[in-house]
Amino acid sequence: MKRTVFFIMTVLSSFIMSGQEITGQWNGFLKVPGGQLALVFNISKSENGYTTTMDSPDQGARGIPVTATTFEKKTLKLEIPGARIVFEGELNQYNVIVGTFTQSGQSFPLNLSKEKLEKETLKRPQEPQKPYPYYTEDVTFENKTDKNVLAGTLSLPSKEGKFPVVILITGSGAQNRDEEILGHKPFLVLADYLTQKGIAVLRFDDRGTAKSTGDYKTATTFDFAKDVQAGIDYLKTRKEIDKSKIGLIGHSEGGIIAPIVAGNSKDVNFIVLLAGTGIRGDKLMLLQKEKIERLMAVSDGEIQKGQEVFKGVYKIIIDSPAGDPSLKSKVSSYLTLKVGDKMVDNQIKTLTAQITSPWMIGFLKLDPAVALEKVRCPVLAINGEKDMQVPADVNLEAIQKALAKGGNKNAAVKTLPNLNHLFQECKTGAPEEYAVIEQTFSPIALEEISKWILVRVK
Repeated sequence: MKRTVFFIMTVLSSFIMSGQEITGQWNGFLKVPGGQLALVFNISKSENGYTTTMDSPDQGARGIPVTATTFEKKTLKLEIPGARIVFEGELNQYNVIVGTFTQSGQSFPLNLSKEKLEKETLKRPQEPQKPYPYYTEDVTFENKTDKNVLAGTLSLPSKEGKFPVVILITGSGAQNRDEEILGHKPFLVLADYLTQKGIAVLRFDDRGTAKSTGDYKTATTFDFAKDVQAGIDYLKTRKEIDKSKIGLIGHSEGGIIAPIVAGNSKDVNFIVLLAGTGIRGDKLMLLQKEKIERLMAVSDGEIQKGQEVFKGVYKIIIDSPAGDPSLKSKVSSYLTLKVGDKMVDNQIKTLTAQITSPWMIGFLKLDPAVALEKVRCPVLAINGEKDMQVPADVNLEAIQKALAKGGNKNAAVKTLPNLNHLFQECKTGAPEEYAVIEQTFSPIALEEISKWILVRVK
């Protein structure tokens, strides 16, 4: 009897499946050694076939165009040749696509479902747990120029006293006060470490993110600098803060923002640049692309083609006047000419929107040297030796050169061995390693930062 019931259920499931459609949002976790990465595929259908975009929420990436989508005999295949990505899976009777995700020759299991899935708890041994051995307070302060309210956390070594302080400045992408990424909370770990060393810390959600108000999508690097200045103004109202010992610590894009603020404010007494950039944005993006692709074993020919395409499109953006109403049209036409045989119209449209956003236009044109030459306060610049996103050698050399040109004689520049862009101890430095490494922030880097600051605030 049980076998008969099972047979009937199987037949019914098969009947239901035959009428199901593959379109919609499919969610899954890419299981890699030691961790997992959330992926979302958005599949739609038209008379010309299927179209898909991919989101990687943990990395803050959305709308990545999928070049080819096929669905035949319950088998779904998604391809992004430029990133050497292929997913292939079979839709079963439980409405789950059981498959394999392959990138650059490495394969990982990936099952997709239309249900929202719960991520497994990741091991993050450095993440501090409450109650903390110091005082913390949720705070808000206003950027009066742009009329947005920033929400954050102020950590004090104790509730009473007067302390030196640092403001933590996040990297690119909408991030919360912990600079949370791939299950890691670098700024929570850094704030905990510094506060226990006697240094107060203010960290806050980016505008339009988490509990902060404002519009993130239309903001530029210079807008974020105004948010940081608002943080300085707020700290000056706090009786627990030593106003002669206010510093900034910027990570990645935050490493550009810190010099912008410091060069225009006498209230900043020192800055720390963590994987800060020293070369113009377009050059950094090209270098980053090449470094990561070489690590992925992309052929020299493909790398060269990509460099030529993006160098050309970046030049169009660099040469365009501010507010050029025809910029999107120019970029779209250029991409259609160069890669129209590999990408469909909606993919070109998505890519055009991404690289002509207000932030990207500003970033591509921004030369950090201009701000660095104006910095008069002490500077510590450190990068990880295996940083693929902001390569240490080129950027630290440019930072050092710009500071020297501006007459700054109180600057320290250092490369830390075996660390990646997040300052984790790593094997290759590839971004795909970030999630699987249990360590959030290298103790060596934490010690370098605190040791240097403590000398400055004696």
